Amino acid sequence: MAEFKLKLRRYNPESGDAPYWQEHTVELEPHRSVLEGILQAKARDDGSIGVRCSCKAAICGSCGVRINGKPGLACHTHLDEALHTAKDGETIVVEPMGNMPVIKDLIVDMDAVHWKKIQRVTPWLINEEPIPEREYVVPRESMVDITQTMACIQCGACVSDCLSMEVDPLFVGPAALAKSYRFVGDPRDAAQEIRLKDLAEDPHGIYDCTHCFKCIEACPKGVAPMSQIMRLRRISGNDYHIVDRNNGDRHERAFVSLIRDHGLLWEAELLPRSYGGDSWFGKFHPSAGAELVSSLPAITKALLRGKVTPMGALKPHNIPAEDLKQVQRIYETVEGREERVEFNLYISGKDEDLAEAPATEEASA
Repeated sequence: MAEFKLKLRRYNPESGDAPYWQEHTVELEPHRSVLEGILQAKARDDGSIGVRCSCKAAICGSCGVRINGKPGLACHTHLDEALHTAKDGETIVVEPMGNMPVIKDLIVDMDAVHWKKIQRVTPWLINEEPIPEREYVVPRESMVDITQTMACIQCGACVSDCLSMEVDPLFVGPAALAKSYRFVGDPRDAAQEIRLKDLAEDPHGIYDCTHCFKCIEACPKGVAPMSQIMRLRRISGNDYHIVDRNNGDRHERAFVSLIRDHGLLWEAELLPRSYGGDSWFGKFHPSAGAELVSSLPAITKALLRGKVTPMGALKPHNIPAEDLKQVQRIYETVEGREERVEFNLYISGKDEDLAEAPATEEASA
């Protein structure tokens, strides 16, 4: 047995009182979970503590909270591990998840945000017509591929830490978009292009993700929601050639070509190419000109504050020729493949597995 200090954030919106902190000391074995510590405090000290839980086995996803500032499952986090990440080295801080309204204490309203977003992406299979009399027969690899997204337990940890949702609450969100890939990647679904066009055209859809990696760090099941969002983008642009009204696809293509040509991003060319076309002549397109005019206030501020210089904007950024050749070799290798390689932990294994594998060309690639 050992003593652990828990600092719980308490809040009851119905009372009208402001949130406050409450400390409890629990006695448990170090390998016991944070959830068990909370439940002991609830049983011994204060029965009004609000916490949601069910399976206690990291399967149901009910006990998602923030522990020492990071989202996770309370039942899947050992007390000794939580103490190791405590800021003061003594107190384990437990808060409700972010980006969702608090119902009471550690319980958040997942219906208002998380489940609403899940419903947004039509979370069921749309059958092809006519429906076959017997079962569908699909390649094994296709089903293994979507197993990564099927592993989601809907705990909301990724939603809790999503920076895009903090800025734009209407963003469809990492959990819902990962759920969308579960059906876009399923060869039995008949509405793949419709799903992709819908999410590409939505200003709060797949191109609203800012690649912060927070959802990947937060996910306790290795679903890697951001990776699934990037795959939705690649399939939308490369396979279905969907050019969206948000200029998301053109924006990404401009990034790719500028890095290929210069080795570094040329910011002054990024905006006109995103709106007018992926070439030097893109700036002469009417839509690019209109966007440049609307951006003049921001550009002027950047010039006045020294964040941008006239020559820095007009002159492309180049790296040494030998380094540029190395960058372009990466492009040649990737674009020279007959099929696009999608990294999936359920197919490729864990990163450390590569170190144990034979040093073949395929493994090193």
